Amino acid sequence: MAQAAPAPGGMPRPGRTPQAEGRATDVHARPPDVFDARTHAMARIGVPVVLGLVYGYWVAANNRSGGEITGWNLLLGFVSALVFAVVCMALLALAPRMPREVHALLWTAFVGCAFGFMYSQTDKTLLRSVLMSLLVSAATFAVFFYRYYTREDASGRRVR
Repeated sequence: MAQAAPAPGGMPRPGRTPQAEGRATDVHARPPDVFDARTHAMARIGVPVVLGLVYGYWVAANNRSGGEITGWNLLLGFVSALVFAVVCMALLALAPRMPREVHALLWTAFVGCAFGFMYSQTDKTLLRSVLMSLLVSAATFAVFFYRYYTREDASGRRVR
């Protein structure tokens, strides 16, 4: 069965078409918020806490290397989770206020330190832990710098 190929412009619809009309201001329309302010406030605390618990469990599991769970192992996991969650919340609050280069560097340092500490809990050498952490940090910086450079202007305002 033959069908027509899509053409630019599509079918006309009633009402205004903001894509075709020029905007009078430089203000970009934000996508609609699906969740309310209360949900966003809970997520700003809940997501770092959950990520911290996962990270703490992972650090503790790397530290015990499949052995038995001890009190010190639990303490290491909970302290790692607490530090991870607090630093993540601080970065979520402070990093968006920084210029895009510093913004990317802050997240890079956080990811590199977190990965390096977690990797150092395995049986690998310190040199390998540092090299792996630097590789992960370099990849993180490349991705975050590209993301912030393409989505923010020089003063830190989002353009998309």
